[in-house]
Amino acid sequence: MMPTLEVTTPSDRELRWSRAFDAPCARLFEALTTPALVRRWLLGPPGWAMEFCAIDLRPGGAYRYVWRRERDGKEMAMGGVFEQVAAPERFVATETFEEAWYRGHALVTMQLDDHARRTTLTQTMAYDSADTRDGVLRSGWEDGVRASYDRLDAILAEASHGTDAR
Repeated sequence: MMPTLEVTTPSDRELRWSRAFDAPCARLFEALTTPALVRRWLLGPPGWAMEFCAIDLRPGGAYRYVWRRERDGKEMAMGGVFEQVAAPERFVATETFEEAWYRGHALVTMQLDDHARRTTLTQTMAYDSADTRDGVLRSGWEDGVRASYDRLDAILAEASHGTDAR
């Protein structure tokens, strides 16, 4: 049975999703914050590759991702600054796309809850407005998140079988 991506809208500006992973909290946090691992799973739908990934995981530290679409070479880049880091359970960061596909910015809260080698990831996106949040909801973003999380599952499975996932 495939893990379920549960999506809610806790307020008129927020979008929240949760999904369980078969991995301890510390291992999932590592996969979410280690550039060599992030480049392997955070790709969205098929046809994209991450060309650049930098993560300075500390309050005030920046991150930046650059993707390239394989069929035409189009690039998409985004980044932000970490406001809070409480490894291995939580981080809060800003998010801004260099060529915005939604208006404004977002505040990302990533929370991991450990349940005996199974961890629930909950991500909350707080957007500048209800219109922006609603536009994101209509964009089809869920397909990219599901595809990325399926790749993340494979990386976590490698780690649990003693394979070096990097």
